[in-house]
Amino acid sequence: MPLSAIPLESALLFCFLLGTITASFLNLAIYRLAWQPRAISPWSRLPETLLSESVTRRTLLDRIPIFGWLRLRRESHIWGKAHWIRPMFIELLFGLGVATLYWHEVTRSGLFSSSFLLGMGPEASWWTPLNKSLLLEMFCGHTLLISLMLVATCIDIDEKIIPDEITLPGTVLGIVFITINPWLLPPDTIRQLLIGDRLYVDFMHLAAPLPWSDGFAVGGGWGPLLLALGCLWLWCFALLPRCWYRCWGTRRALQYFFAHIRRTRYSKIILAIAALGTLSTIAVWYCGGFYWAGLITSLFGMAFGTVIIWSVRLTGSAIMKKEAMGFGDVTLMAMIGAFIGWQATLIVFFIAPVAGLIVGLLQWISKKDNEIPYGPFLCLATVALIIFWPQFWGYLGPIFATLGAIIPIILLASLALMAVLLAILQWFKAACSRDR
Repeated sequence: MPLSAIPLESALLFCFLLGTITASFLNLAIYRLAWQPRAISPWSRLPETLLSESVTRRTLLDRIPIFGWLRLRRESHIWGKAHWIRPMFIELLFGLGVATLYWHEVTRSGLFSSSFLLGMGPEASWWTPLNKSLLLEMFCGHTLLISLMLVATCIDIDEKIIPDEITLPGTVLGIVFITINPWLLPPDTIRQLLIGDRLYVDFMHLAAPLPWSDGFAVGGGWGPLLLALGCLWLWCFALLPRCWYRCWGTRRALQYFFAHIRRTRYSKIILAIAALGTLSTIAVWYCGGFYWAGLITSLFGMAFGTVIIWSVRLTGSAIMKKEAMGFGDVTLMAMIGAFIGWQATLIVFFIAPVAGLIVGLLQWISKKDNEIPYGPFLCLATVALIIFWPQFWGYLGPIFATLGAIIPIILLASLALMAVLLAILQWFKAACSRDR
């Protein structure tokens, strides 16, 4: 049966059921990948020491999404009185969210807008027809990204930490999927065929909203390859377990720096990823075409997300004399950048602080606590960007085309302004402490 022949009600019901089942395993990941793992999920085996007359072994009925948590209320004296409420609502809301996302992206073609319509007929070799199959692929890619961000968000809320076990595989998956199918990136423009009403889609490549430059292609020299490899190596370097003992002098600090990397098992995994990624990047560069366009776009988006959040982290820590942002936020933004490209990542970077500032002020006023996890706001901004992409890009696309060359200057100016504001805030807090 062709996809277009499936009734909408049946498709939405299938998406809801699939979403609830997926969320059941996402709940398992939330509790298992946490810094302090817990066997709350019905897919985990309850330790023998916790079994008693009042706590029976878990059955298949306990693993039914949503309704199984009503049965698991019997374990409230172990995990807490309301331990079952959040995971139950995660499964319910994720199922509704997947169905809504399908309706928005596949049924309504919500990622596209008439404002994207340019010219008549495809001009580049990788324009592809806008059809339901493509919409389904984009929907699946966004569902995967949202699933990863949901796990990261819940763990960050619980423990103010984002495990590499989520962001590292997520980033690799993003790079692989975007390389194979770069149309999973947010759409840049659409064109209409001169004869008929068929539409063609262009993805958000590295140069967008400007046309793809031959300088980025295989025949454009070694520069694009070195750029892609540099992005890959930067991300791998950021993941390496590093230590720097400045008080021991530069030479001795370097010795301990490399010795620590060499002796850590985690470093070997990262170096293996770097080696395999280097060979794969060279192979895709040699093949060229839209595969290379997707790979370099994803790698640059990953590196861009890493650099901007890392810069904020270093600047904030230097001004506040303490860790201003966890490194998990850096790896999370790298994963997001690998899925959506540097242009969309920059938009997320600027809209995420809006929600963070509001929640932070409310928390400081009510609890006098100014420490909040920032990862959930990055994820929330990414979801908002995906849903309202035509509105964002319809307004910001022309701005990117006009100011593209000075965007690095704008980012540096924003970073400097943030440093000044943080310094003023630190002075104000110190002044208030003296007055007390």
